[in-house]
Amino acid sequence: MLKKTKLPENIDDYIAASAPEARPLLREIRRVVRAIAPDAEEVISYRMPAFKQNGILLYFAAFKAHIGLFPPVSGDARLVAAAQPYAGPKGNLRFPMDRPMPYALIRRIVRHRLKEGRARVAARKRR
Repeated sequence: MLKKTKLPENIDDYIAASAPEARPLLREIRRVVRAIAPDAEEVISYRMPAFKQNGILLYFAAFKAHIGLFPPVSGDARLVAAAQPYAGPKGNLRFPMDRPMPYALIRRIVRHRLKEGRARVAARKRR
């Protein structure tokens, strides 16, 4: 959860304003995404860190007891099943901070979102 300060202008600001226990988790999620999507643009959107590449790749945010990952996973039944234990009420993912972070699952999600983004761009070009 962010401290009550000015709105973050970038992901570094967001992480710095987050609770100390969330910072290493947020840094590692950022590193994981950067490794898979090095061309993705880092932005703050809806007051959350996000990566853009062919649209929003994903958002991630620190909350009191979990790290949230948005948007919900769809379009790959095996990936949806793997993410199910972390699904919140609207399908957004909630990774409890008191358990090991499923970085392998996050990698799979990022790869899937990249693939979806490329498919959207290709579909637009065909029109």
